[in-house]
Amino acid sequence: MRKAMKKAAAVSLAAVMSASVLAACGGSSSSSVAASSGSTDSTGGESSSESTAAEFTDYSAGFPERVTIEIPVYDRGFEGWNVTDNYYTQWIQQEFGEKYNVDVKYVAISRSNEVQDYMQLIAAGTAPDIIYHYDMPQAVAYYNEGAIQPVNYDEIAFYAPDYWANMQETIETYGKLDGENAFIFAARNPFQYTYVNVIRQDWLDQVGMEVPTTLEEMTEVAKAWKEAGLGTIGLNLWQNSFTFAYPFIGETADQNDVSLYLDLNVASMTWDVTKACLQAYNTLYNEGLVDPEFYLNTDDAAWKAKFVSGEVGTYAFYISKNTDVFSSLKANDPNAEVAFVSGYNVPADSHNYYYEYPAYGMVMGVNTNTSDEERAALYMFLNWMSQPENLTFLQNGVEGENYNLNEDGLPVPVADFAGESKLSNNNNKDYWCLVQETVDYGDEELNLKANIMNLAPEGYENLIQAAYDSAKANLDYGIVSTIYTKAVESSAEYSADLKALWVEGYVKCVTCKPEEFDATYEEYCQEYLDAGYQEILDEKQSLMDEGAYIKMD
Repeated sequence: MRKAMKKAAAVSLAAVMSASVLAACGGSSSSSVAASSGSTDSTGGESSSESTAAEFTDYSAGFPERVTIEIPVYDRGFEGWNVTDNYYTQWIQQEFGEKYNVDVKYVAISRSNEVQDYMQLIAAGTAPDIIYHYDMPQAVAYYNEGAIQPVNYDEIAFYAPDYWANMQETIETYGKLDGENAFIFAARNPFQYTYVNVIRQDWLDQVGMEVPTTLEEMTEVAKAWKEAGLGTIGLNLWQNSFTFAYPFIGETADQNDVSLYLDLNVASMTWDVTKACLQAYNTLYNEGLVDPEFYLNTDDAAWKAKFVSGEVGTYAFYISKNTDVFSSLKANDPNAEVAFVSGYNVPADSHNYYYEYPAYGMVMGVNTNTSDEERAALYMFLNWMSQPENLTFLQNGVEGENYNLNEDGLPVPVADFAGESKLSNNNNKDYWCLVQETVDYGDEELNLKANIMNLAPEGYENLIQAAYDSAKANLDYGIVSTIYTKAVESSAEYSADLKALWVEGYVKCVTCKPEEFDATYEEYCQEYLDAGYQEILDEKQSLMDEGAYIKMD
């Protein structure tokens, strides 16, 4: 059962350290869904035929008394960037806030400690009016804590008609939980290729080898690097967004196993696919081919630091025009060159399976403590941001200063622009992600041209093209995680403890002697099952048996 909001203050922070940062390239959606839809009222039941616009107060001329809405924004630690007070937050206040008599207050949420930050705010009763996460399991965890109120579709349609027109099908398909209308979403084009894997091309040239396309080829490359006195394969500590096992699924993916085990929030320790993955990395570790201190790479910055310093020769990240990874690499080694690499962690007898994004971006809930007027202002804000002219401004800045239009009508950023309207290092995404996950011009060719211009650092445009080509070539291997329409309550209960146990077991399994691997793995599997994983698997199977899930084909 959902916890009452009044109990939220008693939440133990130890139970919420399960933040997940999505770290995989998406592909085109091939999902078919089996879920009921229909408008429901604020209690989650079917909407009355008498539900009309007359039930809602018209605030189009502004609220009679000042209303404050608190909007979360990720703080990614960008140097010199104040996430809560800058040119764009001030513009939002002027253009939207003053028009409707609303104070738009931004609340910084640490990207690296997102869940901890949110749960502290929820426990204190000071969480922002939107409680969001990129992954459904964690959004469900917030719901389970009683932090999110049901939403009324008619109310959304009244205050945010354009946003609702864009998102109605998505919200009605994916937004229900335990019979309530729990979530709203940002739009997403599921075909994504902004997460790139790179490899040191100059190291490959030095040992006379081609870019590897399988794990076996990568192993041979790493052996050659070792013999030449170069670095190792890069690896991080898999403690969030558990997509590590996808490449080891094999020839075909068993749909029941996929539904049971693939979970962004809980690692699939006991799955035979996970065993194959851990054993492969155990071999690499014992042969000295992978970063020997991978377990210290607890975030992107740590892995990145080792890549730019020349300790490791592979790195994976979300590319952006303002990234300093290549300039830092060149500063340390002027001869350094990189190439896009795909499949280097995929065994030859498997396929390049990957986490495919569902047909939505940010998963958002409305804070239980948000009032009727604040909720109306929040929906009006989403509608305002959905207007093309406002979205374009947030995504690109000032025409003639930040950018100029080219012959295709696409905004071309002005190189090295440093004026007052300079965008954040990720193109202001943490503001407009409420309504759109990526810039989308509604045309694949235009999107590719725009991504090459806007996301590729100068001289590295080929990486975006290569990532696009790889995503197109692997369309058949995207897997969208099963979405349960009821809360997996055991997951919320045990995920934090399982995460800690997983990290311990993962490191031990990778670093133990090869002859000790089987015994070490079996020991941790049993401990993992006893610590709550068996209950999670049983509950998921029960939900599937009763049809309480959306089938993703």
